[in-house]
Amino acid sequence: MRGFVIPDGSRLLQRILTLRRMSKVRTTLLCLFTAAGFSRAADRPNVLLICIDDLRPELRSFGVDYIQSPAIDRLAAAGRPFFNHYVQAPTCGASRYALLTGRYGPGDNEALFRRAAKMATGKNSVPPSLPEHFRTKGYTTVSVGKVSHHPGGRGGADWDDDSKPEMPGAWDRHLLPAGKWQHPRGAMHGLAHGEIRQDGKPMTVFQSAEGPDTNYPDGLITDEALAQLDELAKTAAEKPFFLAVGIIRPHLPFGAPARYFEPYRNAKLPPIPHPAKPEAPNTWHGSGEFMRYENWGKDPRKDAGFADEVRKHYAACVSFADAQVGRLLESLEKHGLKDDTIIVLWGDHGWHLGEHNVWGKHTLFEESLRSPLVLAYPGLPSPGEASRSIVETVDLFPTLCDLAGIDAPSGLSGRSLRPLLEDPQAAGRPAVSYFGQARSLRTADYRLIEHRKGGKTTAVELYDHRQADGETTNIAAENPGVVDKLAGELDRRLKR
Repeated sequence: MRGFVIPDGSRLLQRILTLRRMSKVRTTLLCLFTAAGFSRAADRPNVLLICIDDLRPELRSFGVDYIQSPAIDRLAAAGRPFFNHYVQAPTCGASRYALLTGRYGPGDNEALFRRAAKMATGKNSVPPSLPEHFRTKGYTTVSVGKVSHHPGGRGGADWDDDSKPEMPGAWDRHLLPAGKWQHPRGAMHGLAHGEIRQDGKPMTVFQSAEGPDTNYPDGLITDEALAQLDELAKTAAEKPFFLAVGIIRPHLPFGAPARYFEPYRNAKLPPIPHPAKPEAPNTWHGSGEFMRYENWGKDPRKDAGFADEVRKHYAACVSFADAQVGRLLESLEKHGLKDDTIIVLWGDHGWHLGEHNVWGKHTLFEESLRSPLVLAYPGLPSPGEASRSIVETVDLFPTLCDLAGIDAPSGLSGRSLRPLLEDPQAAGRPAVSYFGQARSLRTADYRLIEHRKGGKTTAVELYDHRQADGETTNIAAENPGVVDKLAGELDRRLKR
């Protein structure tokens, strides 16, 4: 034992604790990346975020047989489809605010622009957006198409004013190739060959034109996204990327290349469930956005044949959007990036196709608030197994931080979906939604809708989702205890 010196007890303990902490950190990092299955264990994974406008959860992988959606179905088979994903608001701008900030917020389309105005004053700190947060962590952030509310992410009369960014500091590049549609506003509501929606000039509510995908704006958006992916792939080994791609269809008007309509031309559609106008109180509306288009004197609320025509053209737009998703996924594989990338497919809200006598969004019924969500990454346990737990859009910000090994900002409204990614049977959490002066809470069993004025509740709807009547029987009066409990949860979550 000569020459062997036992260190001082406190120093020995300190060394042991230090080694244990270092080992724990190494183990945590190793588990994070090997469990996720990313091939580059030393680097952070890329993110491909695909946003699709007005997409109902009517896909073959979500249980609707007559819809042709092979690309999204393949993604769902390799990932985790969330069958009960709910958005915060049934309108584009407010829903995307929730996605991109991870916070509950305003219920209108100007939400992100008001956030930008607040940032410009410099008087109060504004928490970082999702892409901004990843950008500060060393990611190259690129947006193509409709990711925030305005395609291309700018304001001004034609949504192309560089001095009015919708999300300051978020993107290294925020792009919208307008082509024949002249500017982002034209592309947003464009039909084939550059036709633009203009006040006082009728534009058909649906269209099926011969020609390539680039006859419609989404073809150009996807072309640009592929070009960006080509560039990002060159440096992905040294610097990860966050690429967000916003596909506009199936937003109105329902225009898609003719080949996407052909499978539906003679299709037999299922009947529209609960098509009657609901009894008050409700968030029903007269389908004003839909009715402003040229409908050839027909009304789908009164004409079943015309209703089916509209539904078929909506389905064609879904298949068109799906084809763009397929092109993105093929490019990811071509560049050998599939094993280094988290893929998210997100619908910004649902859309009524005649349910509750509505053709549009902007209600707090199930059809407006439920949309598809799929997450996929290498090493995902039980790929293809759906989660039926309730999740919400604000959960995506903390989830992506969690999967990428990035600390999430404080104060986010959502929570990481990692437990449901690791176990699709894990429990979810009630989903909060809002629009106008009404707000809603969706639990596994119920939907509560509160109508408010001046900060006070004026009317209540309560629907039992254990029954099959599709939010048509208001049971609020018979269940005051349930109403009080769910209203309390809404107050707590919205802090008002």
